[in-house]
Amino acid sequence: MKLELELGEEKNLSSIYGRLDSTLKVMEKALGIEATIRGSKVLLQGDEEPVTKARKFIKEFYSINSDGYAISPEDIKYVLKAIDADTPSEADTSGSLPEQNRNTSLKDYFLSNIPVSSKKKFIVPRSETQKKYIDAIRQHDMVIGIGPAGTGKTYLAMAMAINALLKKEVSRIILARPAVEAGERLGFLPGDLYEKINPYLRPLYDALFDMMEAEKANRLIDTGVIEIAPLAFMRGRTLNDSFIILDEAQNTTSEQMKMYLTRLGFNSKTVITGDITQVDLPSGRMSGLVEAEKLLKGISGLHFIYFSDRDVVRHRLVQKIIKAYERFEKGRSISHEKEKTD
Repeated sequence: MKLELELGEEKNLSSIYGRLDSTLKVMEKALGIEATIRGSKVLLQGDEEPVTKARKFIKEFYSINSDGYAISPEDIKYVLKAIDADTPSEADTSGSLPEQNRNTSLKDYFLSNIPVSSKKKFIVPRSETQKKYIDAIRQHDMVIGIGPAGTGKTYLAMAMAINALLKKEVSRIILARPAVEAGERLGFLPGDLYEKINPYLRPLYDALFDMMEAEKANRLIDTGVIEIAPLAFMRGRTLNDSFIILDEAQNTTSEQMKMYLTRLGFNSKTVITGDITQVDLPSGRMSGLVEAEKLLKGISGLHFIYFSDRDVVRHRLVQKIIKAYERFEKGRSISHEKEKTD
């Protein structure tokens, strides 16, 4: 199928020609079509369905960029992949948010963007589940994101926290993690308290500095507007007017999770993230996140979002590695069940 798409006057296209050209290359690969710019027209060639999708996508891209927004080719690649799937994620089984329209568009993803004060103008969700995650954080005071590494759980929560601070919806951000993998045995580590806990909090710093200028981030940390601390430091506190993120929650004990969940104060919001397939607690200790998943479902104002390997937005090998481990764990589980019945 061949299709000629008229975008408007050529002079109005000049400001986005470069972005449009790089976007078309990403789109060609994603949809399996050919696209060529000729003056103010785009020529599309390929099978009918992908060409129709490309036509809709280009018109939306042109509209968004004409409004002065710029979307990176990397974001475009993931959004195209999500739109091409054209179905809601099977990973989110909670069902308390409205079902997404099957014909999700580029504009739908763009409208879910998270403005942050950074090198990037905004952060765009890169999968249907990420989009639901952002919507859930906007709508609920407590969101628990569960899924494998690389799905954007902590990164998007950080972006939402920074956005809430910029909009003065909260007065501070608090970022917490279990300090070490098998209980908080800080005494065995060399150095003072800061040197002991810093390696375990580094991923939170990395996400923060990726979205905010280092000088501004350090100033906010020094003044206590942004606090990064091990989970043990949360005991005895009531956190009002705050956006709190608990990362690596699968490594909390039952007692730690209960303690954390009861810290939430007035005008506060929390996001809890973790991967229940990577629990590092000693054998026989129940993960606080696993227990919370069983106990808290159905509570109004609290929402669970489940990520899968399809939502991985790191190197393509990460997605393949996660799938390989899932197959291995599934096979091992079946083997154990057979041993019990023999």
